[in-house]
Amino acid sequence: MANKSPQTDAAVLLPLYGWPDDPGLVFTERRADLRRHAGEISFPGGRRDDGDADLATTALREAHEEIGLDPGAVELGESLPATSTFVTGYRIHPFIGHIPHPRELALAPNPAEVETVLTFSLEVLREGYEIRRLVRRGVPIHTPTYEVEGHLIWGATARILGDLLDRV
Repeated sequence: MANKSPQTDAAVLLPLYGWPDDPGLVFTERRADLRRHAGEISFPGGRRDDGDADLATTALREAHEEIGLDPGAVELGESLPATSTFVTGYRIHPFIGHIPHPRELALAPNPAEVETVLTFSLEVLREGYEIRRLVRRGVPIHTPTYEVEGHLIWGATARILGDLLDRV
């Protein structure tokens, strides 16, 4: 059932490295004990704070807080269409951020939010695509997913990833 309350603006950064020769993305695996989106694979991001000048600032701030990505190491690219979460009521604004290869960065998960930092090549992500039947809160859904190295990417993250892969 869709959330009927007003949506909360949030932003995510799609940290894209190796473009255009061997492109890949940085994801987070959220901690399993979080109240929202526990254990899910996602892009670094979160709710807009009052002090954020705009949603791009939100995406950069959240990436810094969650994985230690220095905003100065990010060259912001285009934004992708916003997508909504069905249960938690977020309207997520994705921003592509070109970054150096993660080997060159001191990325580290914030232990309060992130279990681990993951990197996957776009090629491997494309190969892992499949429409799957998932059951969430007792409701079966058919949804785009990406299974990579034992990790399942689904929901808003999969929709955003699909938008990116359609553009590159």
